[in-house]
Amino acid sequence: MPKKLKVYCYDDPVLRKKALSIEEITPEIVELAEDMIETMIQHKGVGLSATQVGVLKRIFIIRDEWTDASGTYQLGPPEVIINATLSKPSEEKQTQLEGCLSLPGLYLNVARPKAIHVRYQNLKGEWIEEAFKDFRARVTMHENDHLNGVLIIDRTSKSERKKAEPHLLAIKKKYNP
Repeated sequence: MPKKLKVYCYDDPVLRKKALSIEEITPEIVELAEDMIETMIQHKGVGLSATQVGVLKRIFIIRDEWTDASGTYQLGPPEVIINATLSKPSEEKQTQLEGCLSLPGLYLNVARPKAIHVRYQNLKGEWIEEAFKDFRARVTMHENDHLNGVLIIDRTSKSERKKAEPHLLAIKKKYNP
């Protein structure tokens, strides 16, 4: 039975550490993925990296989102991404508001490539290569950033970061007194 994990929040040092490659898909890695999915769903997230739950392994969970023909917001099934390598970012960029489970309540404008090429393993250990675009590309780049110790506040303008300072201080006081 999957369990909900603790999500580490700004300014915990684990969020600035670099994750290590997963050498083998073990039962422990499968259990971690299941627990991360449970945690992401309970927090109503669309992505979660292992570093956010204090595990320095190159694994994250994403799920796509879209609005269907009737205008209803939809979330896709969770996908497990292991040992991702991102390449060939599109020249076309998109700026959108991003939130983060490690920065609760904070939403910042982040410019990212509209598309990216991703090579990764699934839970069966199979290597997959595909082009991700739009929201799927954005959430993948966001979660991959976490595995490299990068937060959305590092991807914003200095003025946007300055405006976020009071909120960051409040998160720090509440979650890491």
